[in-house]
Amino acid sequence: MTGEGREFRKAACRRLRERRQSLAAEGAARYAGPMVQNSFSHVETWVFDLDNTLYPPAMRLFDQIEQKMTAWVMRELRLDHGAANHLRASYWQLYGTTLAGLMREHRIDPAGYLAEVHDIDFSVLRPDPDLARRIAALPGRRIVYTNADAPYAHKVLAARGLSGLFDAVYGVEHAGYLPKPEAAAFETVFGLDGLNPTRAAMFEDDARNLAVPHAMGLRTVHVAPSADPAPHVHHHAVDLSEFLGRLTQS
Repeated sequence: MTGEGREFRKAACRRLRERRQSLAAEGAARYAGPMVQNSFSHVETWVFDLDNTLYPPAMRLFDQIEQKMTAWVMRELRLDHGAANHLRASYWQLYGTTLAGLMREHRIDPAGYLAEVHDIDFSVLRPDPDLARRIAALPGRRIVYTNADAPYAHKVLAARGLSGLFDAVYGVEHAGYLPKPEAAAFETVFGLDGLNPTRAAMFEDDARNLAVPHAMGLRTVHVAPSADPAPHVHHHAVDLSEFLGRLTQS
């Protein structure tokens, strides 16, 4: 066989392998669709986190907030950039949010802080008609619950073309400024909403924020580029819209 013939045969074999892989993936997706739907057939209330959940992390909106938080800590606590950035991140890790750490350790006023750190450019967000259509197709009530405040959440929803799709929007202020993942925060917001945890599902990018909902009986979905093997995560979704499409067949 000539060199040209061998190359032709290799190319043909490669195309055949790719076609088989594509067909296998399509078949798996068709099979997974009903399985995913069955797992959510009992759900009456759909709870969505906001940042890096209702928009993809690649849009980098939260980067602006982190910069604002670090600048606030530098000014108010009189720290250099490195120390302020370290404090911001360590409070997030230890207390669930930087705000919670600042309130616990420094007794700051949360309202002024939230207004300042959320004064950002929302033009980096793009409307997502497919996501909007799939959220609208979910049966039952749909709510947003974020560790940010509600006014900021409404701005994000507007920028993503998701305004008017949710029955309620809850911010950290509705939990008395207690953040997820604290159990008391979930109990307060879910009690305020009146949802039945055993007939609800939660979508969240931070896996640690799914531990309490899982214990309360919610179906949990970790929305993130990489899966977390934690036992309190029922499902993983790289792309929220694609996952909801499997639920709603839309």
